[in-house]
Amino acid sequence: MYVCLCHNVTEKDIERSVQRGARSLRHLQDELKVATCCGSCADYAQQCLERSRDQGRMAADVAT
Repeated sequence: MYVCLCHNVTEKDIERSVQRGARSLRHLQDELKVATCCGSCADYAQQCLERSRDQGRMAADVAT
């Protein structure tokens, strides 16, 4: 699903960014430009970031 229409950023783009080390909305803004135009997607981008980080943590816990 699209998160940022201004820059064509999807949830998958955010997930990949988190896998590469993004840990904050600022990181996503720098890498993907999400929430840097109109800004209406900032809250949802933050939610996607947190969900992706949580999923990464759960996967790491299962692997150990």
